[in-house]
Amino acid sequence: MKKVLPVLAATALAACASTPPEPPPVDEAAVNALYEAIDYSVRDYEDGLEALRAGEPDTGRERLDRAAALLAAAGSDCAELHGCEPQRFMAAYSNLLTLRSEVLTGAAEDFVEVEKLPVSENGGGQGSPLLRDVPAASRSLNLLNGEELRDVIELNGPVNAALHDWLTWMRPLLIDAWENYQYMRHLMWPEYESAGLPEALLFGILAKESGGRVHAVSRAGAAGPLQFMAHTGRRFGLTRSDGFDQRFDPTLSTRANIAYLNERFDQLNNNLELALAAYNGGEGRVLRLVRGAREPSFWSPDIRAQLPRETQDYVPYVLAAAWLFLHPEDYGVEFPHVDTEPTTVQLTESQTLGELAICLGQAQSRAGWFRTLRNLNARQEPFERLPVGTEIALPAPLVPVFEAECAGQGRTGLASVLHDSRDDRRPPSRIYTVRSGDTLSTIARRNGCPSVQAIARENSISAPRFLIRPGQQINLTGCRN
Repeated sequence: MKKVLPVLAATALAACASTPPEPPPVDEAAVNALYEAIDYSVRDYEDGLEALRAGEPDTGRERLDRAAALLAAAGSDCAELHGCEPQRFMAAYSNLLTLRSEVLTGAAEDFVEVEKLPVSENGGGQGSPLLRDVPAASRSLNLLNGEELRDVIELNGPVNAALHDWLTWMRPLLIDAWENYQYMRHLMWPEYESAGLPEALLFGILAKESGGRVHAVSRAGAAGPLQFMAHTGRRFGLTRSDGFDQRFDPTLSTRANIAYLNERFDQLNNNLELALAAYNGGEGRVLRLVRGAREPSFWSPDIRAQLPRETQDYVPYVLAAAWLFLHPEDYGVEFPHVDTEPTTVQLTESQTLGELAICLGQAQSRAGWFRTLRNLNARQEPFERLPVGTEIALPAPLVPVFEAECAGQGRTGLASVLHDSRDDRRPPSRIYTVRSGDTLSTIARRNGCPSVQAIARENSISAPRFLIRPGQQINLTGCRN
């Protein structure tokens, strides 16, 4: 025994010495303030791009530079602040570059900003009806299966306030989301059904996240019908395949959504509201708040009041949309009946999805078929002509219209003329021959070009050195001189 005790004591001391120190507490208010800087910087950036398009290059560059500086400073502060996720700032910066590229090349139709809640509409600040009348009791989700979701959603003050908004100024968004979802249902619902998750929950998330727009992109860089950030998407299998961002694939993003929610259910004791809060506000943040709260409920002030305003509102809106999916007749909601039987056709001539939308007109549709074509053919670029024989997914009732109007007759000539006219609104372009001593920086400055990066992207010149040679011909787009 005398020999064993010193060994045990030494082992215990070594174990204590190797125990990592407790991480410092997270300043949630400071983290939220940095995340809000993302929205501020992106709005400023969008204003700058608008100024460039309006022919105000000095104002545009000033706003672009200011926005980039704000985002960079906030990202730097985030890297030093415990609990802040630098990946959000990296995604936002990537999003800015994408948006700028789309605007400068005239393809901004690909960038679809997710609808935000105007402060004037939802009351703003602590006066928001979604921030009042919150029950303190926590609830756990025992079964999240089919129709049983109706027994899980509690119509408390915040959810009722969200119902009010969906039924008033947000009703058009709700109906659009319903129609978009119906045409994609065969691509998404079977995944939820196989996982034993209720369809109403899928619709609630889809309606709030993107309104059923497959190519929706948020200011922070979340993308796709179910709005995955790039780093989160990669964790759940959403990568790039042949240049295609799989976050835009309805089926793959639904699978990732299921995997994410199941992971949160396991981590958060099957609590639906907390899982949704994590989906919107980040699982790390929600888990920290749950561990430090007296009661593990989203509705508890210990948790909800510490979350970003967007997340505080997000959960009631998802629950309310899911509730309306289950009880439309109780609220005077008439979801339109649409024939969504899917099929495919083959192009008989080279066409774009945009041209097809023009050919199809408004046959059996309130707003035409461009959005549906985009959603069902997510991998196709909307304004690039596809080769003859390409298979296009579309609703079966459109086949006769396609054959009459889009297969070499009908409105095909008109659609082609209108498509070609898009080139008329692109920024002016000319060829520049590189001279001895030139750099991309001097060329951009002398010719009033938007940026070195814009010239490099236009001409496939690699960063960071941007090497060019005398005699090389480069295309200058959107330059003043």
